[in-house]
Amino acid sequence: MQSIHTNTGVTNTAILLIYCQDKQGILASVTEFLNENHGNIIYLDQHVDHEEGLFYMRVEWELDKFAIPREKISDYFETLIARKFGIKFALHFSDKKPRMALFVSKMSHCLFDILSRYIGGDWETEIPLIISNHETLRPIAARFGIDFHLIQKNEKNKADQEQLELDLLNEYAIDFVVLARYMQVLSDQFVSNYPNRIINIHHSFLPAFAGAKPYHAAHQRGVKIIGATSHYVTADLDAGPIIAQDVVRISHIDSVESLVRKGRDLEKIVLSEAVYKHLQRKILVYNNRTVVFN
Repeated sequence: MQSIHTNTGVTNTAILLIYCQDKQGILASVTEFLNENHGNIIYLDQHVDHEEGLFYMRVEWELDKFAIPREKISDYFETLIARKFGIKFALHFSDKKPRMALFVSKMSHCLFDILSRYIGGDWETEIPLIISNHETLRPIAARFGIDFHLIQKNEKNKADQEQLELDLLNEYAIDFVVLARYMQVLSDQFVSNYPNRIINIHHSFLPAFAGAKPYHAAHQRGVKIIGATSHYVTADLDAGPIIAQDVVRISHIDSVESLVRKGRDLEKIVLSEAVYKHLQRKILVYNNRTVVFN
């Protein structure tokens, strides 16, 4: 993987994510297109998957002196470059803050971590909406000045309640959803409305230690590693494209309580890393796999 990163403090930039069959001249053609139109490149990262024969690339450039108006960049790139190489691409602009909705249940560790980063200015995003199937975390939403909606579900009303959720996401112009330990399974229909735009977190005990008390079961088996995985949600439960993972070692001296504490600490860190990469437009998804750029 070849990369060029410069830290200029520039905020008015365009970001291009591309993938296609690997062919000679793609990198040169893309950079020539940008240079000829006075686009100063501040980030370039590319990767070739030799097994699949695929080329992936993320490039970011300044817009201040760029010759092509931002509303026409996509059309120009499609006509001049993408058609020639069969490129699939997505274009983003750094001055547009993605709008995030949080889905929560009763556990607060991931929610607090996300909100602290949000309020602290670490992320370029807006969080106007929190949806929950319990009242437990409403006071946290109120403390941070975020609208909170209680939507409870059961087997009989799930379809109707999910439609209420979708209506809220549309009303608040939500770009992507984060399941911050939301203990409900989303239907295939719901997920289809936000492909690669719903981020989930779960511990590493699945499927070996399923059920309500995975930490107790893991403790009894004497596990030596706790892990956490954050991924995009697909119709295949907990099997979507993986964005971020990490582990922490444990030993015989750890109690169930310390396992739970370490596991929750890991979950919030891994989830926030995944959200950050999504906000930075540094993730490409292909065939249920991800390329996560540095």
